[in-house]
Amino acid sequence: MNLVLLERDEVCRQRAVVRGRRRDHIAMVHRAQAGKTLRVGIVGGMIGTGTVVAVDDEAVELDVELDANPPAPLPCTLVLALPRPKVLRRILQASSAFGIKHVVLMNAFRVEKSYWQTPVLQAETMREELLSGLEQARDTILASVAQKRLFRPFVEDELNALAAGSRLLVAHPQAAKECPRGVTDPVTLVVGPEGGFVPFELDLLARAGATAVSLGVRPLRVEQALAALLGRLF
Repeated sequence: MNLVLLERDEVCRQRAVVRGRRRDHIAMVHRAQAGKTLRVGIVGGMIGTGTVVAVDDEAVELDVELDANPPAPLPCTLVLALPRPKVLRRILQASSAFGIKHVVLMNAFRVEKSYWQTPVLQAETMREELLSGLEQARDTILASVAQKRLFRPFVEDELNALAAGSRLLVAHPQAAKECPRGVTDPVTLVVGPEGGFVPFELDLLARAGATAVSLGVRPLRVEQALAALLGRLF
């Protein structure tokens, strides 16, 4: 935990009381005692320092001073074919740490129907994963996550508007064109399921204005591909 994230209702007159998982981390990992200074931030707000006032078995009390803005967001919207639940957890954390602020989870031919029933898609569970990414990256701004369970209506009716003003790219292992490097304009990045999109889906994405790009001959797992794509693009 590189940043202790505080909810707004936990802070009153520059004094915060932290309980639960964050209290345990501060006490056991940081070994914080009165007077120790930690990096803190308010969810959706500014970043600063928290000076430990008191530590007990239930809570940590902090004096909070916020004086800095969170880091700039990554200019990327992620459109992701819904992966397996355990992979989804990792990708939500990673995308949050990278600074992605807009995520769309969509269906595809190779997405198992059972994936849409996972408890990971519950709003509170996704929020916890996103918060974990923010704590890692010292950020405070949560991403929005939308769910689109019908592939064709989403691609035909919504994707073009979603990607307006950005470069629309679809990652596909067999694409002839290499993924660009060091882009300076915003990107809407479409990442498919394990095994990639089927030809029909690629055709619909192309009609919506998406350019298929590849990272090379080695097929990667979704979470590996996402990290490689973002590192190459930005």
